Formats: sequence, structure tokens, C-alpha cells
Amino acid sequence: MSVIAAFRIPSTDFELGRILRIEGVSSIELENLVPIGDATVPLFWIHNSTRDSFAASVQRHPTVNSASEVDVFEDRALFTLDWDANHDHLFEGIRKSKGQLLSAVGTPDKWNFEIRFPTRDALSEFTTHCEDAQVSLEATRVYNPTDPTAGPWYGLSEPQREAITLAVRNGYYDIPRGCTTKELADELGISDQAVTERLRRAIVALTTHALFPSDSET
Repeated sequence: MSVIAAFRIPSTDFELGRILRIEGVSSIELENLVPIGDATVPLFWIHNSTRDSFAASVQRHPTVNSASEVDVFEDRALFTLDWDANHDHLFEGIRKSKGQLLSAVGTPDKWNFEIRFPTRDALSEFTTHCEDAQVSLEATRVYNPTDPTAGPWYGLSEPQREAITLAVRNGYYDIPRGCTTKELADELGISDQAVTERLRRAIVALTTHALFPSDSET
């Protein structure tokens, strides 16, 4: 049976964290990891940063080939990063243990990851790999995604669960709607666009984990 683990990791302990450790960036949220050929290309949101200086700073890193802006909103921008992931022991450990990255949010000092592993043995393999590679892991939660008493489940991160729970309770999915995304945004203290994106990702996570469970859970 699969297990989800949440970790807090210093930015200086893994390659991508060091690459994205840029002054002036308040937070970074990993959107996805896209395989292109032999490379793994991350898509991520940056907040409160000058876009031009961010791209220039990142591209000075020796393992980065390029950083490209994909989309821009009022308070954040979406970037893609072409880099050599072979130097990153953290992502190597996720790949070797067949982990699935559910969420990753970082600051210049630390990152919070949620990773789904097919078995507890796979989780143990991952933690051993990180220990050998001197990647400091602080486990903040380990839970069964199908156990509702264990906290967030079916792949939802805490912010996603908070947003979709509030939306359902306030009648956002009712006909007619009981509230707007702007009203949800005001209550959550984030932008209208961020609410829309958070709800979209929550629905994708729920659908993926509820309708397409891994073979180990069937």
C-alpha cells in the first residue's frame, strides 16, 4: 500500500534548492516535472521577484542551461528550467525509489516536499539514499493516503485541501454558485488567480488518486 511523506529540507542540501536560492524571491512553488528526452524540466512559480534578475541569476549556475518565462500574473510568474538533474541527489532518490512528487514549496532557506511512495520499503529506501548523500530530511508527516483520519489524503496538499473544502462548504460548486473565487480568495488571503489554480490542482490530485490508484492499492 502506498504512503505519503512530507519532508522539510534545507535549500542548500540539494541541487535545485541551491539553484533557486535567489535573493528577493519570497517563495517558489513547483508546478510540475516534465520529462523531455533524457532531461527532467521543472515548471515552477516564483513570487515577489523581479523576473529579469531572477532568470539572469539562475542561468549563472553551472548546471543550468536556460531559464525561460512561460506565463506572468500580477503577483507571480511561471518559469521552466533546463538543467542537469544528474547532480541532484534528492531527485535521484525520488526516481530510484519510484516516488511521485505531489507538491514542493520553497524559500531561499528551506523547502517543504510531499512525496508519494508505492510502499513503506520504498520510503525507507529513499531516506537511506538521502542519508548517504548527506541530504538532511526532517519528516513532518507520514500517512496512508486512503485513511481520512490521517490528515490530507488522496494527494492533496494542505493549501489545496483548505481551498477545496472552503469552496464546497461555501457552495462554489452548487448551481447557482453560492460564492465566487474572489470571495474565496478574500477569505484565504490569496489572489483570485491563485484560488483558481489551487482548486484546479486539487481536483486533478483528487481525480488521479481516487480513480487511478496504483496497483499496490488495488
